[in-house]
Amino acid sequence: MKLIVTLERDESGMLVAECPSIPGCVSQGKTEDEALANIREAIELCLEARAAEGLPLTVETREIEVAV
Repeated sequence: MKLIVTLERDESGMLVAECPSIPGCVSQGKTEDEALANIREAIELCLEARAAEGLPLTVETREIEVAV
């Protein structure tokens, strides 16, 4: 399974990684490699929890470009 992950640096300098197609699935790291490793682990745990609760594993997300 391949999922989109977003990376954004927060005000403390940490990289916050989020998987938009799994609500609440967020992690962080000091480096990109660390943030990606942490979000992979978070994704696995979130998928296990959602399956155990009988929830859909993912929700549909769309990325739309908006001109400003």
